[in-house]
Amino acid sequence: MTISALTPADLAMVILVRGDHDLMASRPMPTMPIKEVGAVVGDLARYGVPALKVFAGGDRRDAHGSRGATADSIMANAIREAKSANPAVTVMTETCLCSYTDSGECHIARKDGQPDLAATLEAMAAQAVAQADAGADIVGPAAMLAGSVARIRRALDETGHHNVAVMPHLIFDSRLYEGYRKTMDAVPTSGDRRLFQIDPRSPMAAVDSALAFISKGARMLLPEPALFCADVLIMLKRTCDVQLSPFSVSGEYLRLAVCGDDLRLLLELFTFLKRSGSGQIITYAAADMARILA
Repeated sequence: MTISALTPADLAMVILVRGDHDLMASRPMPTMPIKEVGAVVGDLARYGVPALKVFAGGDRRDAHGSRGATADSIMANAIREAKSANPAVTVMTETCLCSYTDSGECHIARKDGQPDLAATLEAMAAQAVAQADAGADIVGPAAMLAGSVARIRRALDETGHHNVAVMPHLIFDSRLYEGYRKTMDAVPTSGDRRLFQIDPRSPMAAVDSALAFISKGARMLLPEPALFCADVLIMLKRTCDVQLSPFSVSGEYLRLAVCGDDLRLLLELFTFLKRSGSGQIITYAAADMARILA
């Protein structure tokens, strides 16, 4: 079988949206205010990139990450701005608490400090509904919590969002996430998230998690970091019939693209990922790469 060349339609653009008061600080990754989202979406349309993955900072934080489920959060406003600029753009979100909790953790904690999984699932479900209400097409639970896909799917269906897809993140433990965490103030106070992530020595654990997500209502999967997912992509392509959208994370962008200055290594990586079974590649470099490919 011949694999066609990489095109802008194979890409989805990642943006990190923060409140205006957060943009002055020096951060590893580029960020933008809500008012710039429309211009980015316009550029994507011109170059043929069909989708946008939005990560948003929490302008107010608490122990329960409650700001993430409000109708006027930075995430909700960014979604509306994107859809206003181009209703046809596919808007994907991150559905997680790490940018909204005062601890930077992906979960709500009990009084003894241990994760309160039931409360966390409810908070994630409320956040997903708020994102769907704002116009998101695909919500992305990113905490690798058992029961999260089923709870979010049920919440979306109960609120009439039957057409909003759930695309859970399939996350290997890696040092490649540090640029994002520092940029979005999502560094966990516990020091790491290995409790909720896949040991990179266990690719079959990723496949098992993926199949469990699909059985609970996931319509697509987001493996990350993309650089280390080719074997899992190939196994999943043979095992299931859902779209596979690997995420080329912040560490890959910082190391392989030199913040957009030279995209040749990323182009090689994405061609390899497409060859391995990717349906769409999610990347911070989508806009710059599309200009080259268009």
